[in-house]
Amino acid sequence: MENLFMSWKVAITIAGLDSGGGAGIHADIKTFAALGVHGATALTCVTAQNTYEVREAQCLSPALVRSQIIAVWDDMGIDAGKTGMLGTKEIIEEVAATVSKLGFPLVVDPVMVAKSGAPLISEDAVDVLKRRLIPVAKVVTPNRHEAEKLTGMKIVGVEDAKKAAETIHRELGAEVVVVKGGHLETQDAVDVVYVGGTFHEISTPKLDSRATHGTGCSYSAAIAAGLAKGLDPLEAIKTAKRLIYTAIKYGVARGKGHWAVNPTAWLEIPAERWKAYEEMNEALRHIEKHAEEFARAIPEVQSNLAYAIDLRYARDRNDVIAVPGRIVNYMGRAKPSGPPTFGASDHLARKVLAAAAHEPTARAAMNIKLDPALLERAKALGMLIAYVDRRNEPEEVKRREGATMQWIIEEAYRQTGGKTPDLIVDWGDLGKEPIITVLGKNPKEVVEKVLTLLR
Repeated sequence: MENLFMSWKVAITIAGLDSGGGAGIHADIKTFAALGVHGATALTCVTAQNTYEVREAQCLSPALVRSQIIAVWDDMGIDAGKTGMLGTKEIIEEVAATVSKLGFPLVVDPVMVAKSGAPLISEDAVDVLKRRLIPVAKVVTPNRHEAEKLTGMKIVGVEDAKKAAETIHRELGAEVVVVKGGHLETQDAVDVVYVGGTFHEISTPKLDSRATHGTGCSYSAAIAAGLAKGLDPLEAIKTAKRLIYTAIKYGVARGKGHWAVNPTAWLEIPAERWKAYEEMNEALRHIEKHAEEFARAIPEVQSNLAYAIDLRYARDRNDVIAVPGRIVNYMGRAKPSGPPTFGASDHLARKVLAAAAHEPTARAAMNIKLDPALLERAKALGMLIAYVDRRNEPEEVKRREGATMQWIIEEAYRQTGGKTPDLIVDWGDLGKEPIITVLGKNPKEVVEKVLTLLR
């Protein structure tokens, strides 16, 4: 039990509440959970906000903020913490005094302005932040504009960020300084880290994304989670950089303004891929169990079975799992050529992704030979069938690499009035074998549809 107790680490966020769920303690708790750390909270202020504006804010008493921190400390202990929106100079004073007394490593995200542009800290509190809280910080994580406010310097590029980071360390007392690079005038997002008298540059490609609400919160929370788990600051920052890149890339596409980042993508994407792998294996075992029947449905170009992960995370063929080498007819028995692998299909993967763009649950497909008897059975069963004639494919589509599969799906959905067809009949073209594509929610459903037709 002692080992189990020691395995769980506790990180606390001392920050505000964003009613839209994109920033503040919502972003922090999700980030803690994504990195395997138990998250505790000390709420400082409550805001009525969404993706485009802060409508109202009210801060708690400093005594209540302190009481929340102490309550967690007295029971579970605190392995690391982070601050976000602190609101008033009195709260900042109280947090600085409490953390100094308790001594846990603290990441300070010097939040001053919301993504919408609304101020989140009173002007007289900025001086207290610099004098009282930043000297307590193990790590401080200003963006370009916050670093300018803290140092009085103009920051444009990486060299300016280095000077600002060293100044914040030397004059304000933070042990480790990260000047975030999302707003720097650089090709990549380059974060400048000053630690132990040395500069480090940590970069990721800049993303053209609306999902930037909560980036600072989630990034600083990820650093705190790393510190709680015993990582040295630089390693914690590197992990946080990778997490926030993923969180922005797969942001929550809801709202009229700046969409929320999605730190749980760090967990969900590996989970989705493993789930898809297991579901594909189950479906392939079903095919092998009825191998002689499925062999009758395999066309000259062979069959494949493809399955995309949840559409929130599926971007290209590498997010679609299929059979490398396809499913072949080996001596009258259907046989997968290899274990299911992501990126193993091109044409069928394109079809799946195009279908899922119309209907997010239409994530699986299998191609089988075009047999008139199968079509008659499908009609008798009341299946929805679309017929696509490639002779009608526009020349500009034919010339565009990989566009044909997209066109086939678009044509099929046009025929069905936006409903997902059970079968898409492709009559083929010169040098292109006629084929049937069976669509479904998952591999098991698709395989069951094919087996029903074969029987």
